[in-house]
Amino acid sequence: MSKLYLVPTPIGNLEDMTLRAIRILKEVDYILAEDTRTSGFLLKHFEIETKMYSHHKFNEHKAVEHIADKIKNGESYALISDAGTPSISDPGFLLVKTCIEMGVEIECLPGATAFVPALAVSGLPSDRFCFEGFIPHKKGRNKKVQALIDEERTMIFYESPYRLLKSLELFIEYFGKDRKASVSREISKLYEENVRGTLQELHAHFSTKTIKGEIVIVVGGKNG
Repeated sequence: MSKLYLVPTPIGNLEDMTLRAIRILKEVDYILAEDTRTSGFLLKHFEIETKMYSHHKFNEHKAVEHIADKIKNGESYALISDAGTPSISDPGFLLVKTCIEMGVEIECLPGATAFVPALAVSGLPSDRFCFEGFIPHKKGRNKKVQALIDEERTMIFYESPYRLLKSLELFIEYFGKDRKASVSREISKLYEENVRGTLQELHAHFSTKTIKGEIVIVVGGKNG
């Protein structure tokens, strides 16, 4: 058990929590959580009483060597994010990198990741794709998308509901209004929505409604 476990957590539906994930979270010495308040509800639901500490993008630089050293000396830690798989557009990369450098064993459990179901139901080619994560909020935003103009693989982006329309407008500017795409939100939840069409059609659809939930945008590649 002396290792770092990366434990995926549900992206919406608590029934997606695996039996193995529950067992690991009960057996490790400590749990590192992106937001202890959010994860507290999850642990309480599954009657997990393991001691939990905060581990997020604002404090991970200071903590990673200390944690890796603790594991190397016999303790076990599980890293969880608010939803999905740790280090996939969530805190975790620095801790994993440090553990590797210090010879600490790491094990990642399979589990929920938002972009997989979004890609699967998009109707766009899934044999080759690139995951681009979140687009920069301000600096580098246009440059990021411009660099993808000639990308032939299906592209996957994460976005907040507050910036969805701006991102679709940016995609229209660089990829063209007729590029095929899909927008998924509230994945695995009661009001899950998957909308497919051209970028222009998607923009028109979401311009007429209040947008809630985390967003996955899947955009077809050039000549796709």
